[in-house]
Amino acid sequence: MKKFINSVDSVLAESLDGLAAAHADILALGEGRKFVRRRELNPKKVALVSGGGSGHEPLHAGFVGHGMLDAACPGQVFTSPTPDQIVEAAQAVAGDAGVLFIVKNYAGDRMNFEMAAEIAEGRTATIVTDDDVAVENSTHSIGRRGVAGTLIVEKIVGAAAEKGADLETCVALGTRVNARTRSMGVALTSCTVPAAGTPTFKLGEDEMEMGVGIHGEPGRRRVKLEQADAIAHEMIAAIAGDLDARAGSEALLLVNGFGGTPTIELYLMYNAARRMLEGRGLRIARSLVGSYVTSLDMAGCSLTVSLLDAETTALWDRPVHTAALRW
Repeated sequence: MKKFINSVDSVLAESLDGLAAAHADILALGEGRKFVRRRELNPKKVALVSGGGSGHEPLHAGFVGHGMLDAACPGQVFTSPTPDQIVEAAQAVAGDAGVLFIVKNYAGDRMNFEMAAEIAEGRTATIVTDDDVAVENSTHSIGRRGVAGTLIVEKIVGAAAEKGADLETCVALGTRVNARTRSMGVALTSCTVPAAGTPTFKLGEDEMEMGVGIHGEPGRRRVKLEQADAIAHEMIAAIAGDLDARAGSEALLLVNGFGGTPTIELYLMYNAARRMLEGRGLRIARSLVGSYVTSLDMAGCSLTVSLLDAETTALWDRPVHTAALRW
């Protein structure tokens, strides 16, 4: 295992210290590094809190800032944050308008955020993201997994909260965005968890895992490596078939790298996916390409399609200033 680490026990702590130092103008660490929060808080708005296991960076801490999250709780690598982390984060950023938890559909995340919601003082609500069409149940989830579509929910709901939307409006909006968003991933290699020191799973030199999860969970099937167009075709067919969008619909296309795939290949996959969606009558109104919801050093990518309307397009376009996303 070749990684830039000093000790497997201090990877997360040292990484969080680096994140906070590099973006000290917008971020601050909670006590004991239990959470990352916006440096400048707005007590009048709905506070958005998310989190999950580390190893998916920049999700979630990289999306803390103006126009997105108010706080993020990082667990150890691929391990859910604890309820006390979540409660302390919520209390640190909560104002009069309440706290909205945005939670990916994994058993540990859901259980710990539910416990935190019961303990936390003040008004809270929860959105659960479940955009992965690859499998209906998985190693860590009952029902579909929450993956890269979570970024889209956080951005659009974050923009609405910044404008002053109340808690009920934010919940309804996030639920609608999640329902109109679908994703699917493919792995060309496994990831290696630092504490394990060996790949999570093995793929042959000529194999890929179609429908892989962001923790290395099994996908739909293991198949021989194909050309990029064929890979994109299978992923888009699954996504578009599940969305059942009308011809002429406008959509956001997110091509997300898993951490070990160069940008040149991500744009190649974007080009393939865009052509296939347009061939189905969809218009790509907004795009995002890069490694945003990763799986440590895994080579691979996911495709996400989110149907847009005038309101969600305008909210996507509103200013955002975070470590990983800004315009």
